[in-house]
Amino acid sequence: MALTLSSTSFKEGETLKMDHILSADYGFGCGGGNKSPHLAWSGVPAGTKSFAVSCFDPDAPTGSGFWHWVVVNIPADTTELKLDAGNPKAGLLPKGALQTRTDFGAPGYGGPCPPEGHGPHRYIFTVFAVKQDALPVNADTSAAIIGFQLHFNTLEKATLTGKFAR
Repeated sequence: MALTLSSTSFKEGETLKMDHILSADYGFGCGGGNKSPHLAWSGVPAGTKSFAVSCFDPDAPTGSGFWHWVVVNIPADTTELKLDAGNPKAGLLPKGALQTRTDFGAPGYGGPCPPEGHGPHRYIFTVFAVKQDALPVNADTSAAIIGFQLHFNTLEKATLTGKFAR
């Protein structure tokens, strides 16, 4: 059975609800709740020692996309992340999980907020089954370095894509 990713917050290809959109606090012109969606996975491959989760917008007008959320070192017995687990102040991540720096410049979930009139952007949530207990990174490690580490340490991955436009 292949690794699969699902959510009670949205289905594949659906528009993300305002609860998950970037809050006004960030100054980008959006007024959402900035809560990371619920995510659950199943079909875990043998040899999985931890998980990583990310949210990436390949449509951002940056030349390199935009990383909205990166979590690594999620314990192997974890099968879901609760709604708002990406809030560093909520304490909802499993013990040992580590949020690392996003393109907002700090660890934690930063919701979608594409430029007005830019059309719908895709927000690709990915769960990675990792063959190491912990990646050799810290909270300030960039998403690019995390991606490099995951490239060489992922057994399998699954995605779930939401959309949003302004």
